[in-house]
Amino acid sequence: MIAYTSTSTVTLAEARTRYTSGRGYLAACTLGLPTIETIAAMRADTEAWAGGQACASRYGEVVERVRVGYADLVNVTPHSVAIGSQTSVMAGLVAASIPDGAEVVLPRGDFSSMVFPFLAQAHRGVTVRQVDLADLATSLTANTWLVAFSLVQSATGTLADSDAIRAAARATGTFTLCDTTQATGWMPVDASLFDATICHSYKWLGAPRGVGFFTVAETFAAQLHPINAGWYAGDDLWASCYGPAMALASDARRFDVSPAWPAWVGAEPAIDLFRRLDLAEVATHNVALGDALCDGLDLPRLGQAIISWPDAGGRDLARLTAAGITASGRAGRARVAFHLWNDRDDVDAVLDALRRG
Repeated sequence: MIAYTSTSTVTLAEARTRYTSGRGYLAACTLGLPTIETIAAMRADTEAWAGGQACASRYGEVVERVRVGYADLVNVTPHSVAIGSQTSVMAGLVAASIPDGAEVVLPRGDFSSMVFPFLAQAHRGVTVRQVDLADLATSLTANTWLVAFSLVQSATGTLADSDAIRAAARATGTFTLCDTTQATGWMPVDASLFDATICHSYKWLGAPRGVGFFTVAETFAAQLHPINAGWYAGDDLWASCYGPAMALASDARRFDVSPAWPAWVGAEPAIDLFRRLDLAEVATHNVALGDALCDGLDLPRLGQAIISWPDAGGRDLARLTAAGITASGRAGRARVAFHLWNDRDDVDAVLDALRRG
């Protein structure tokens, strides 16, 4: 297996050459595109597996390199990064650790993987209070144990006011859990600012589905129960993979879920690319395209990479699809997303498609 680890920087122009396609693909918020390197890595891994050359310990080395790369990407230490495969499972770990009868505050309309795990704790008396995203910070009280929210809302692309939310959480003694799945990869994200973050990398980071990350501060980690503990959460993977005693890792690895190895092979070059990009430059590129579309649709400029508008009957989405544009529909809205591989021609194609209808 090739180790995709480098300290050199990659420009936006260089990164754009890493994709084999992308024209008319406006769905990074649904499913990202793989780079040439990710495609090659996964093909090579499949061939090695078919030839009987796959090796569990080498897969483990890949996972650890990806853990280190992701830590660098979001400004935390590798010891504070746990790995997983699904947002809901990682959110469920936090939800199951909430004290009986405690209160959680969520934004109304957030993605279900950040809502259902907390609602599922009602049998323990856990109270979930859902408020408008704009009111999230002012809704926290001394009785709020946790505030959980997506940094970028899936349905609308709206950015949460994380500074205000964190300030309110500090004032009320509330823990913070932030889902950065719709943010990491197109804008700078500092996971160290939150008690915990969750990120699935198959969207804006272009990794295969099944590669997720959970970052956690030590003070918050002490509040959590490793309910998904399995062999990969062991202190020494190969020395602690049999019972009867349980010896878990002392750092965030105790929350690890056993990785789907081939997915991590594909994730390594993907994470390495984005940690070497200037994500502020990526954000400027994406937002400029989003604002240009807003101008064309006579909408206020939103400063977002995801642009959505009311489309309850799906008419606009059907127009985009008929024009060969890959977009999506969520919560009664048409939704497009601009990323590295897109340019102004994609904006014009959307506008042309909608005008033709």
